[in-house]
Amino acid sequence: MNEPIQRDLGEQPIARIMAERDVVRRDLVVASNQRVTHKMVARACKGRRLTLHSQHLVLDALNKAAGADYEMADLFLY
Repeated sequence: MNEPIQRDLGEQPIARIMAERDVVRRDLVVASNQRVTHKMVARACKGRRLTLHSQHLVLDALNKAAGADYEMADLFLY
């Protein structure tokens, strides 16, 4: 049969990047002009699998908040 999808993937690189740049969840929520929530950012950092759409929202918010140009592969290991 089909194996269940692993949803808890451990801490992701986004958590390290946010710590290095002194960016907190609230900064991403405020920087985003779309629906990024504190919970979404927390799940991204902890390694809970996000949908591709949510990953893009978090990526855009981080790039705005940090003034950087990260790509998806820089933030997530999956």
